[in-house]
Amino acid sequence: MSGGMILVVFALILWAAGWALNARLAHGPVSQTRAAQIAVPVIFGLTLIAMWELIVRGLAVPGVILPAPSAIAATFVAQAGTLWEDFVQTFVKGALSGFVIGCLAAFAFAILADRTEFLRRGILPVGNFMAALPIVGTAPILVMWFGFDWHSKAAVVVVMVFFPMLVNTVAGLADTSAMQRDLMRTYGAGYFQTLVKLRLPAAMPFIFNGLKISTTLALIGAIVAEFFGSPIRGVGFRISTSVGQLALDMVWAEIVVAALAGTLFYGAVAALEKRVTFWHPSHRH
Repeated sequence: MSGGMILVVFALILWAAGWALNARLAHGPVSQTRAAQIAVPVIFGLTLIAMWELIVRGLAVPGVILPAPSAIAATFVAQAGTLWEDFVQTFVKGALSGFVIGCLAAFAFAILADRTEFLRRGILPVGNFMAALPIVGTAPILVMWFGFDWHSKAAVVVVMVFFPMLVNTVAGLADTSAMQRDLMRTYGAGYFQTLVKLRLPAAMPFIFNGLKISTTLALIGAIVAEFFGSPIRGVGFRISTSVGQLALDMVWAEIVVAALAGTLFYGAVAALEKRVTFWHPSHRH
């Protein structure tokens, strides 16, 4: 048996061992412990990466088709400065600014729609229509309107996150029962007192659901928008140019940056949700 096939067989053995270990952790006596809940996805991920490395090395897959994780890691370290500049351009300037502007605007508009019946009935169908528009159609238009710098990427993100946030917030504000609202009126509470003390707390799970959806949409929108025009930095720009240069190791390094940024962004919002909505049944154990 050749050395390459030995690596492939070893990869399959490693997969079987990882599967057995994960099955034991997930269904064994320690399955409900915090350590087991962390270990299962970590072992699964490390097993996949090790298999990827062994199979690519064993089958001698060309780097222009699928680079090995070790080659991607080497590029990640060597190009750390470039990757950081791309992260700042795409995530901090484009995705994060658009996320904040879009979510705040959607929240304010949801309060306005809650006060105006005809606006609520009219905006939600429009929101569903706008949410169905493909980003590859709207991104080039916004890039032409706002220029090639991060402002156009932020505009794309605003469009992408506005309507999911709006729909979730409107639905959350309508979640309280008529009896609860009548009780607040009995106490002499006005609209804004009822909003702050009853309806907004009840709407928080819906609002955070919109925020979590928007974290993913924001990063996707900023990256895709960079394909249609960008300065000489940014995750989307780097992926586009690196594909043209057949530098797949750099493409995968940028994908790792995007995955880490998206995971941390989503995790930060989820952690904030847990602190704000600790009273919700979904957070009780």
